[in-house]
Amino acid sequence: MNYDIIVVGGGASGLVAAITAAKNRKKVLILEHKDKIAKKILATGNGKCNYTNTYYDDTVFRGDSPAFVLPVLEQFTVNDTIRFFEELGVYPKDRNGYLYPNSGQAQTILDVLRMEIERLNVEVICEEHVASIKRQKQGFVVTTNKKSYQSASVILATGGKASENLGSDGSGYELSKSFGHKITPIVPALTALRSNMKCFKMVAGVRTDVALTLLINGKKVTEESGELQLTDYGISGIPVFQISRYATRGLHDKNKVEAEIDFLPGMTYQDATSFLYERKQLRGKKSLEEFLIGLLNSKLCAMLIKEAGLDPKKKVSDVTNKELNALANKIKKFVVTIDSANSFDKAQVCAGGVNTRDINPDTMESKLVKGLFFAGELVDIDGTCGGYNLQWAWSSGYVAGMHA
Repeated sequence: MNYDIIVVGGGASGLVAAITAAKNRKKVLILEHKDKIAKKILATGNGKCNYTNTYYDDTVFRGDSPAFVLPVLEQFTVNDTIRFFEELGVYPKDRNGYLYPNSGQAQTILDVLRMEIERLNVEVICEEHVASIKRQKQGFVVTTNKKSYQSASVILATGGKASENLGSDGSGYELSKSFGHKITPIVPALTALRSNMKCFKMVAGVRTDVALTLLINGKKVTEESGELQLTDYGISGIPVFQISRYATRGLHDKNKVEAEIDFLPGMTYQDATSFLYERKQLRGKKSLEEFLIGLLNSKLCAMLIKEAGLDPKKKVSDVTNKELNALANKIKKFVVTIDSANSFDKAQVCAGGVNTRDINPDTMESKLVKGLFFAGELVDIDGTCGGYNLQWAWSSGYVAGMHA
């Protein structure tokens, strides 16, 4: 069974790679080890599929060499993505730069990609796991658990290890290593962070706006702001997801990882302290637990008072300046010791992957093996929340498919 191109993996990047190659009149085969293609697309954007974003800066992509994405995105831009899906029938809904299909269904994106695959006569074989890929004089032999296939080129678009139940089982890393490619350490990203601190049992379910700073070995690494979700095991929500790849890498490297939470991000530390002093003058007859009502969530107030080592029944007029300062410190600089992160199964993407130093960013072709190409999450590039990981999938898939 001879093909021009075999795409290993029927996810977002693999489908666009196959479509692009087929439009260039190549005979293409997609090998997918799950029973259906692109299951992960259906889970994106809470089932609504935030498929790209019109806002970009130099922080939305991460990796050991995030500038690697630039030549790729120049060849298949956000506007190209919008036009590509419009031509397939997807009318975009713009929510402050976050683009969704107007249908509100991730299924729409999968449906139009599947229809285009069928229109272009791309062959798709599911439930076959690629066991090995061997280079030969005339191309490659791809061997699955059932049979072997031959092709002039191969595109590895297997995904990473995040959401294994949706298809990403990490097998692409072993296939890449078999050709001599190095793998940057793989850790969960866009995921919640866990702490063994017992105080979180008191605040499970609380959501509140915060400023969040990640510290590794006591040094600030990155910061985010937004709605924090407090759980019985630690912290979650968009700002946590955004910093998680740095936290999980720090944990992987056996470093001390902490998150500093500011529960009153609209005030400076001095302003917050002065505010509490003024509040004390006005509410001296109240207990400490009553003192904070109206300022923060009641569960959160109780936890902060306890963590400051104070008696919630104590009258505010009897609270010393030292004690009030301790409470202000907990409100403005609540330090969480991060012990672990949620597993790959609960992570949206992976950080790490095939080292970009051995991939040509102009073509997505291996520098080590002619005719071997890469696309998507398998590569050491990951994006923040907001459609950036799918944009990387579309762009890298296009470039790989075009040059293969």
